[in-house]
Amino acid sequence: MVRVAVFASGNGGNFESIVKTSREWQHSPCSIELLIVDKKNAFAIKRAENLGIPCYVVSLKECGSKQAYEEKIVEILKENNIELVALAGYMKIITDVLLNAYRNKIINIHPAYLPNFPGKDGIGDAFRAGAAETGVTIHYVDEGVDSGEIIYQEKLVIDKSWDLEKLEEEIHKIEHRIYPMVLKQLCEKIEEERN
Repeated sequence: MVRVAVFASGNGGNFESIVKTSREWQHSPCSIELLIVDKKNAFAIKRAENLGIPCYVVSLKECGSKQAYEEKIVEILKENNIELVALAGYMKIITDVLLNAYRNKIINIHPAYLPNFPGKDGIGDAFRAGAAETGVTIHYVDEGVDSGEIIYQEKLVIDKSWDLEKLEEEIHKIEHRIYPMVLKQLCEKIEEERN
């Protein structure tokens, strides 16, 4: 079984979806071991409590520097023998410390059909641009912003009658369906490589 850590900054909807879905699989190739959040008031913390998943709050401010912050995270990941990291609404740019420790082992879900609308507000940007379609992308994390190798994408045609809230709802539906599915495939691949 592949040991996975999820990172979140806010609501934690994707985190909960991953945990609940993975618990439904008959032979789950992955085990969600822990949640790391960077904000003390993130709702994701409550979700972790309800799901019985250990949660670590790591604050950049308390660590003093980005390097010390990521070193602390790497320490937690290594102590828990984490093999794969899934970012789920984690709003920090990842730097060399974490990237080098987990090269090609960090994935992210982005609420737009990359390369369109990268950055922190993919849904809002697509909506304000009046785009005819958008989507969801799952990709590996590299040094850039939402620029890593794409693992999986799904398109969504935007209905002209939708407001921003409705678009967000439709995007989240796709995210909650595809993120566990892709995570499962990646974990199966890691298990195969091990044997």
